[in-house]
Amino acid sequence: MYSSVKSAALTGLIGSMIEVECDVSGGGQAAFNIVGLPDAAIRESKERVTRAVINSGIRFPLDKRITINLAPASIKKEGSHTDLAIAVAVLTANGDLVEGSSDPYIFIGELSLEGKLNAVEGVLPMVISMRDLGYRKFVVPFANRKECSILKDVDVYAFEYIRDVFAFLNNEREFKPFKSDADINKEVHYDVDFSEIKSQETLKRALEIAAAGNHNILIIGPPGAGKTMAARRLPTILPDMTEEEAIEVTKIYSVAGLTTDDGLIRTRPFRSPHHSSSSVAVVGGGRIPKPGEVSLAHNGVLFLDELPEFNRSTLEVLRQPLEDGVVNISRVNAQITYPANFMFVASMNPCPCGYYGDPNHECTCTQNQIDRYLGKISNPLLDRIDMHIEVSAVNYDDLKGKAEGEKSKDIRQRVNNARNLQVERYKDINITNNSQLSGKHLHEYIHLTDSSEKILDMAYKKYSFSARAYNKILKLARTIADLDSSENIRDEHLLEALRYRSFDSKYF
Repeated sequence: MYSSVKSAALTGLIGSMIEVECDVSGGGQAAFNIVGLPDAAIRESKERVTRAVINSGIRFPLDKRITINLAPASIKKEGSHTDLAIAVAVLTANGDLVEGSSDPYIFIGELSLEGKLNAVEGVLPMVISMRDLGYRKFVVPFANRKECSILKDVDVYAFEYIRDVFAFLNNEREFKPFKSDADINKEVHYDVDFSEIKSQETLKRALEIAAAGNHNILIIGPPGAGKTMAARRLPTILPDMTEEEAIEVTKIYSVAGLTTDDGLIRTRPFRSPHHSSSSVAVVGGGRIPKPGEVSLAHNGVLFLDELPEFNRSTLEVLRQPLEDGVVNISRVNAQITYPANFMFVASMNPCPCGYYGDPNHECTCTQNQIDRYLGKISNPLLDRIDMHIEVSAVNYDDLKGKAEGEKSKDIRQRVNNARNLQVERYKDINITNNSQLSGKHLHEYIHLTDSSEKILDMAYKKYSFSARAYNKILKLARTIADLDSSENIRDEHLLEALRYRSFDSKYF
């Protein structure tokens, strides 16, 4: 007999429908074959499916010839998530399941030898892609139920064992779709807060501006100045995530197998890879391409501590995602694109010993060592960082003081207000913040007064800014004006923006 069951395959974050065809025939030598460009994990599924069904107390046609075809046969299939669909197809073709009972459903799940449905990676993007193709009913492992059910317009049936799926399809028991209680509007709580940062008002102001406009920032200062501490508290002042942004992030984390118990990821990601990380770990790829740190930081923060300690080739691959907001991974049989719209934050010491220019400590580095250390950061990469800020060590009086700084929620409110202005301003060109402004829209939305034009002209000539740096200064000035709820960019807004680019000549 013949049967056909629907499953899905995933390329990057895009799912495609896979039709699992099964033919069970008597006569001849018993066999179990899987065709249709399966990888090793799928070829091994015949062993998992056979033992899972038998150990669940369900009859399995061991004495018959079973042929599984994964259509379309031209697409290479990877992973173990087709186990459940193969099992349902075999049981349907053998007459053990009600004919047609599986037709409305997409089946996704891996089987253990005892018949349990194990969680698989990438379920959410598969469900979203299949929903876009018109499918609304899904059968998934119980452990994947929360990430799938954040979609309100689909029915997700979650099961722990294949025997429950068998009873469900044969109408032996009633099962209701799982409904998530995840609330995107629920207030998010953080373990850290900006109020814990002693002194460093200039740094806190710079991070507020960066958060308001989604600007990249480089922090230079001696050890112990609070660079890392401040960067780790940056997510607490970033604007609240929209439901669309939360689903985008959850899709990426689903593919990477990093989803949370709540299903929906509601806090903006903060990724801080070690300086020994390879280029593949940072931008993604591998034999089976997976999202890298830049994609895991999508809609959040990518923080590189001790920037010059990273391999130069690793840093250089950041240039394309910083510019385009996506990562393109090319393979022989596929072109995979992962989103990578992140806020880039980096910190570094001014020299190998860390005390170059520090009035309280003597620098032990030679000029050649300092030049070689700073030379690890290329000018093209520096040019893509909107803000460069220098910090100094915190003095004792500020450190011992008991006065509490401004809380994150108060700063976040100002950031939210500034972002709302930007969303409204750019609603016709489909962007959400100042940093996304392209060259063709820059002069349409950013206007300077005559006095501001003169200031920028003098600064451009004095510091020999590049065209990219010029554009970033305009975007920064626009963000500072937004934080001030000012419709126009005033001279003080532009001067503050220039301060975040004018000390480059000291180091680079």
